[in-house]
Amino acid sequence: MSEEYTVKSVFNESQNLLLRRVARALSEDSRLSVSDISKMLDISRKTVSDKIKQLETEMGARYTIEFNERALGLVSPHLTLVKFEKKPTPDELKGIFEKSDIPQIVATVKGNYDLLIYSNYFSDFEYAKWDKKTRIALSAYGAQWGTSELVHKQLGFFPLRQELISKLDIKPQFKKMLEMLNENARVSFAEISSKMGIHFNTAAYNFNRLMKKGYINRFTLAMNKPKNVTLMTFFARYSVKEAYESASANARKAFMDDDPDPLISRYLITAPLIGAYDFFTLGVFDSWDAAYKHDILYHKKVFSDYNVHMAYGEIEDVLIGRLPIRSVDTKSEYNILRWE
Repeated sequence: MSEEYTVKSVFNESQNLLLRRVARALSEDSRLSVSDISKMLDISRKTVSDKIKQLETEMGARYTIEFNERALGLVSPHLTLVKFEKKPTPDELKGIFEKSDIPQIVATVKGNYDLLIYSNYFSDFEYAKWDKKTRIALSAYGAQWGTSELVHKQLGFFPLRQELISKLDIKPQFKKMLEMLNENARVSFAEISSKMGIHFNTAAYNFNRLMKKGYINRFTLAMNKPKNVTLMTFFARYSVKEAYESASANARKAFMDDDPDPLISRYLITAPLIGAYDFFTLGVFDSWDAAYKHDILYHKKVFSDYNVHMAYGEIEDVLIGRLPIRSVDTKSEYNILRWE
């Protein structure tokens, strides 16, 4: 990959190395104990505890679940971008979207579109009814609505709302445990047993049974949106031609490039789509200019022969749900099997 399109994050470099390594460990498994992380990184337990507190106080770190949505029966994953002729207020938008447990993330965006929505549900029919109802509710604002279905998430995940977890058609003890872990993945067996009114050993037994169900891909880390970075989203649509896969392979080089031990990984989510657009990314950059040059322009260059159309924008605020802000080994996540 040309160095012109490779960028290292000033934001990540400004963070303490130990803080970044603790964040990496928690992103890979947020249920790791202080002792486990201490042994992994060969640092004192006090240092680990201090860094965890720093993540919590300075970055708003939260410990959550990366769910296997299909295993939970969620069959309608969609991304929608909306452009308004007349922008609704945040309160007006919340009033519309809070009525349903189908939208998992609703974020305002500055750029080619005004609103980003991630939604999923247990029924395509129920999703379609919600889609139509929401478009009618937004019609007064001249909403232009473009929806695409996610094929699969090649990197990253979308946190799920508690309102949706509460609707799962699974055994009550598993549902309750998932709700607790989704709210705080570091909750102890003692806390689980106390809140569920069951014996400690029963809590541990049910936890192991829950893990075997395959509902959980991993326990991971989420944070508040840092003030001094740009969260750039983009949707791309192509004219698919011969040798398209070769161009895609070149584009993936950028998605796999990352800082060593980042506090926040460069690409939080990448996903192929079917519908209004063919591809989606959510990336973290030091500034809008850096994001535009190293993300948007790079992608346009790679797909210059494929009549690429792009819509992009910076996330301003999350009105519903929360975004994943995590630190992972991107190259190990992007193994070739996930791209076939």
